[in-house]
Amino acid sequence: MIQRREFITLLGGAAAWPLAARAQQGDRVRRIGVLMSQDENSPLEKTLVSAFTQALAGLGWIDGRNVRMDLRWHGADINRIQAIAQEVVGLQPDIIVTNGTPPTVAVQRKTRTIPLVFANVGDPVASGIVPRLNQPGGNVTGFALFEPSLGGKWLELLSEIAPGLKRVAFMFNPDTAPVSVYMPSLETAARSLKLAPITAPVHNDADIETAIIALGREPGGGLVVMPDLFLTAHLAPLILAAARKNVPTVYSRSDFTRDGGLLSYGADRRDSFLRSATYVDRILRGEKPGDLPVQFPTKFEMAVNRKTAKALGLAIPPSIMLRADEVIE
Repeated sequence: MIQRREFITLLGGAAAWPLAARAQQGDRVRRIGVLMSQDENSPLEKTLVSAFTQALAGLGWIDGRNVRMDLRWHGADINRIQAIAQEVVGLQPDIIVTNGTPPTVAVQRKTRTIPLVFANVGDPVASGIVPRLNQPGGNVTGFALFEPSLGGKWLELLSEIAPGLKRVAFMFNPDTAPVSVYMPSLETAARSLKLAPITAPVHNDADIETAIIALGREPGGGLVVMPDLFLTAHLAPLILAAARKNVPTVYSRSDFTRDGGLLSYGADRRDSFLRSATYVDRILRGEKPGDLPVQFPTKFEMAVNRKTAKALGLAIPPSIMLRADEVIE
């Protein structure tokens, strides 16, 4: 595996805080509830938690000294989210941090008073999490993955690595994916690239298999896997089916590419989660979450899997190799 960008563990903005602002906050230990989006065995989730803890420490909040972190995981199991959210709220923490849209929505349904900082939410307005971005009001703020142009970027990259594309499906679960933000740029790019767009809503493994089989019946089929907690939980059969049916696929997360996906491009989720530490710090020091604007991604990453490309009979063009942050061998 070739890693072309050093992993950032502490936000540059953290260093800008005055030293006095990092002073200890008396003897009271603050409690932070953290609800992650997958399970404790996920390498990405482990990295996020570790980096978040380090970022907090850089701001003066030391786990086990002046803060206590209560971590909870729901394993991307949509049916467990509500129960885990209730458990976190029941702990009555000083602040709650969530990773992803479904956990954020679940916690918000349980409390309108405990400050909530979210990370990696697709579209917080469309999801009903906040009424506006610049001054969200209430007890919620955070860091969005909301970037409408990503849809077009996914199609451009997929067409670049698989120039024989004729049609492309956009796969998502309507119950869990905030797809509306990406559809306009996807449809515009499809017209520009002269690709036939196909909407592919799925609800189970059988739906995923059926959609990919249909794409693979004739040459020229491609797939865009939309940001979606459900598809994250069903990633293994999806990647396997795409490989079996020879369907080039683009994803929004680099860890999917490490698991065998062909290509990915999306907001750097580690960076989004790290940045949430700055809002936790500010709220614990007295600021109101509703006064802190929702922020957008500032870093993006591309990964490509050379082994998967070879299996699909695709040559990775130099333009993608040069731009990729990570090339999986």
